[in-house]
Amino acid sequence: MSELITAELVDLDLSATTKDAAARSLAERMVAAHRVTDLDGFLADVAAREAQMPTGLDGGIGIPHCRSEHVSAPTLAFGRSGAGIDFGAADGPADLVFLIAAPAGADDDHLTILSGLARRLMDPEFTAALRAGTDPRAVAALIRGEEAPEEPEREQVETGKQEQAETGTEAAGGTEAAESVPFRIVAVTSCPTGIAHTYMAAESLAAAGRAEGVEVTVETQGSAGFKKLDPAVVAAADAVIWAHDVEVREKARFRGKPLVDVGVKAGINRPAELIAEARRRAERGEIATASDSDKASGSGDGDGNGSGADHAHFGVRLRTYLMSGVSYMVPFVAAGGLLIALSFAIGGYEIASAKSVADHFVWGEADSWAALLNQIGSAAFGFLVPVLAGYIAYGMADRPALVPGFVGGAIALTVNAGFLGGLVAGLLAGAVVMAVQRVPVHATLRGIMPVLVIPLIASAVVGFLMFIVVGKPIASLQNALTDWLNGLSGSNAVILGVVLGLMMCFDMGGPLNKVAYAFAVGGLADPTPGSLKVMAAVMAAGMVPPLAMALATTVRRRLFTKTERENGRAAWVLGASFITEGAIPFAAADPLRVIPSVMAGGAVTGALSMAFGATLRAPHGGVFVVPLIGEPFLYLLAIAAGTLVATALVVLLKGARRTAPEAAGDAGADGSRVTVAA
Repeated sequence: MSELITAELVDLDLSATTKDAAARSLAERMVAAHRVTDLDGFLADVAAREAQMPTGLDGGIGIPHCRSEHVSAPTLAFGRSGAGIDFGAADGPADLVFLIAAPAGADDDHLTILSGLARRLMDPEFTAALRAGTDPRAVAALIRGEEAPEEPEREQVETGKQEQAETGTEAAGGTEAAESVPFRIVAVTSCPTGIAHTYMAAESLAAAGRAEGVEVTVETQGSAGFKKLDPAVVAAADAVIWAHDVEVREKARFRGKPLVDVGVKAGINRPAELIAEARRRAERGEIATASDSDKASGSGDGDGNGSGADHAHFGVRLRTYLMSGVSYMVPFVAAGGLLIALSFAIGGYEIASAKSVADHFVWGEADSWAALLNQIGSAAFGFLVPVLAGYIAYGMADRPALVPGFVGGAIALTVNAGFLGGLVAGLLAGAVVMAVQRVPVHATLRGIMPVLVIPLIASAVVGFLMFIVVGKPIASLQNALTDWLNGLSGSNAVILGVVLGLMMCFDMGGPLNKVAYAFAVGGLADPTPGSLKVMAAVMAAGMVPPLAMALATTVRRRLFTKTERENGRAAWVLGASFITEGAIPFAAADPLRVIPSVMAGGAVTGALSMAFGATLRAPHGGVFVVPLIGEPFLYLLAIAAGTLVATALVVLLKGARRTAPEAAGDAGADGSRVTVAA
């Protein structure tokens, strides 16, 4: 770790009082050490990571960290605060702050070293020494591990076996201890970045296992690599703990065992409770579902704070399942929708009723080519609902759920249940497969369960439910929704446009944005005048955030950093192409001013698009599909109006901040220090 931290990167009297100021202070040391090339760009990446999940840990520790293209070499900076800084930990402010910077393409060796630091932070003696240190050089040496060299890092943290052997050797007679078999747990830890929380949770569970006399083997699914647990270790385990904030990979390996499923911070903060819960589940012979384990462990919020927000945690999981389906559906939408849109541009809307090109195709006729593109695109569009249902089910129960999910989605089309039917079919398929998996079976049948028994039973059950029970009611609801969209006019249409605009701009590519987009795309599978208006409003509003930030960085350059001005130039193209994510760097750096501003602009654009009656048959493309838009000039006017509103608001809010009295030492737009007199 000698190259990662030096005395110059240690601040034993960190004066910052907020996490943003602390990150800036430590990052400035990295810039001075030539480890960070762009201060503001790096801080924007740190803020974006912090927005995903607070990085405060119990015990007075804050570990802001990120991967960034502005980091030239893996680096640590350490600050010790006398007053404490709020990093979102349940037990209060942090006095020990580590800023961990990893290059965007950091190699496994460096990330493994960083993960080693994360594990050492779980050692009370280590943190006590950090609090007692008075010399930056000594503290840097302590962090490098020079006083207590660390063993080589491992992807799997195994505990209990050595302790059991030592206990058996020291015990009188030795035989009884050697023959006793400890309770065995296998665990998986993971976090979105995979640098710190992943390994801290692993070490925390391992330490708790040693204290409880439990054999714990942990698989870390972080960015420093992924090495699967030995199948024999998994087979011998009595229970499973998942402490994760991203989906566990290859979940089927752990089927048939008691499961405790929580967020990664629960693994860090409450490992003994998780181990105790795993033992209770094993003693009861209970094979827990994810929602059951959340309720039992009190980790509803996923952070291990025991807030009791069980329904919120279920909501997070439901969102994950739905987004899994949407993410796999989007490539079909893009390919099929743009092919259809191109066919309309060449042959007009009547090309949709052309004869099959398999029987009627003339090489020299434009209409034949238009029909070919339309029928290829329509074939791709025909997979939308089955793919949506199949991958919702896959997100819930892995590969065994794919078949019943696809079958349920296909039946949804057969009974005219459409997009809503696909959502329900996917959830039903996942739930049925999860229920079948909980049924204990003989060991000889386990090998054929995922490939034969589960798909067979689940497909039959889902097919029955979709054909006989829920399919027709959902079809009726779908028809009612279609009629409602077709009948929208006046104020009702405007209100819907406002709601869709707000959703598209709130998280800019996140869950709400995807829900609005999926709602619009679902209507294109069976287009009606109402659904085409919805698609137009959604795409128009989604173009506003990057266009507004591009315009703002052009008209008021001094309000933005050098990095933001560079991002602003790229945002012109991203906005014009309907890539809402182009505004994320701005929102991450200044969410309280940027997000409300672009939401207001998106609401204006969505309302105007609906009021103008603009329609759109393409699911993507931005300004490049304007020829396929109904009322194109009014449509562009709606986009321009929303962009101007968002630009004016963000400039106004940022300008008010700049003119207000600020603390001395605020950073200017070019990264230099600016002193403002009070």
